[in-house]
Amino acid sequence: MRKILVVGAGQSGLQIALGLQSKGYEVTLMSNRTADEIRSGRVMSTQCMFTTALQHERDLGLGFWESQAPKIEGLGVSVAGPDASRPVDWLGRLKGFAQSVDQRVKMAGWLDTFAQRGGKLVIHGATVSDLDFFARTYDLVLVAAGKGELVSLFGRDAARSPYDTPQRALAVSYVHGVGPRPEHPDTEAVRCNLVPGVGELFVMPTLTTSGRADILFWEGLPGGPLDVFQGVTDPAEHLSLTLELMKRFTPWEHERAEKAELTDAGGTLAGRYAPIVRNPVGRLPGGGLVLGVADVVVANDPITGQGSNSAAKCAASYLSSILMHGDRPFDEAWMKATFDKYWFTTGKPVTQWTNAMLGVPPEHVLNLIGAAGQLRPVADRFANGFDNPADFDGFFYDPEDAADYLAEVSAAAGADSAA
Repeated sequence: MRKILVVGAGQSGLQIALGLQSKGYEVTLMSNRTADEIRSGRVMSTQCMFTTALQHERDLGLGFWESQAPKIEGLGVSVAGPDASRPVDWLGRLKGFAQSVDQRVKMAGWLDTFAQRGGKLVIHGATVSDLDFFARTYDLVLVAAGKGELVSLFGRDAARSPYDTPQRALAVSYVHGVGPRPEHPDTEAVRCNLVPGVGELFVMPTLTTSGRADILFWEGLPGGPLDVFQGVTDPAEHLSLTLELMKRFTPWEHERAEKAELTDAGGTLAGRYAPIVRNPVGRLPGGGLVLGVADVVVANDPITGQGSNSAAKCAASYLSSILMHGDRPFDEAWMKATFDKYWFTTGKPVTQWTNAMLGVPPEHVLNLIGAAGQLRPVADRFANGFDNPADFDGFFYDPEDAADYLAEVSAAAGADSAA
């Protein structure tokens, strides 16, 4: 029986650990917190998982909260005008529903499941010296803990990392009391509000420790009017700032959120980090090798909502590579090939799209976003790109591709009206 160590109990680490466990591997999982500590701690992310990522969980029998979490059937975009008006506002329909489950709920639940199924769980914050020892006693060591000293094992891939500073200041609030969107009161949706030159506000339904809730998530340009959350430690002050900024820049969202209350004292989060792609193979002081997983090696800004989706897809890809490898050694060539398989199918298209969204949108992208308000197929394709970012390559990046696509959709719409 092959022995594998997974360090980190987030989306990717737990998904891989539970997947390997179900296939009969001897798995040890290291977490720096117990399930109860995770459950009672601070929120960790703004996860919204689309249909492909959710299917990876279903394939392993891990969709424990699917019947409880809101079913998100649409993704909407609004663009704020200089006078806080809304010149662009539309909703694209998703082909398969998305869902958001607070990672405090999911990771705690999965951690309990791993232990209940007989997995070896070690509650300990791993160090490089720990891994130096473990690398000699396990067939494979996977590092899925995206923060702390272990990340230093994986060097920055400069060619794939255009930014060396944070591109957004992030501020998250989990709240109860947000009303439905009047434009689509019966459709649960993620709402993306773009405020040119200022940042973005995302509003999405979620399942948290106290039931259904909504996430209010500001992404502000550093140094701009949204970059006011550093040093704010009082959750009530954090929410008050969030709502004040909504009233100023997105009054249509503030109208339904003005009575919002935090779900709990741990329902806020603020911070920033520079997007980065790292080399996937880490070399330990003793010569052993470890393989980086998900955001350890590909960490994108959350502006495109791809963090948990990419983590689930990375876990599924790595799990497949491990199972197909059989009893052969997990050497450096295999590690690089395993990462490359994930990079070219998921990591690269996500990174390309996310980095594009962090910049000032060119005219053809503004045309696409505007046209989506008039042409339902454009809105739907944009919305479903969140599930399959590789699709943006066909119409999003090149002005000629965008113009050809809009002409094609417009012609089809004209033909339909004439018929």
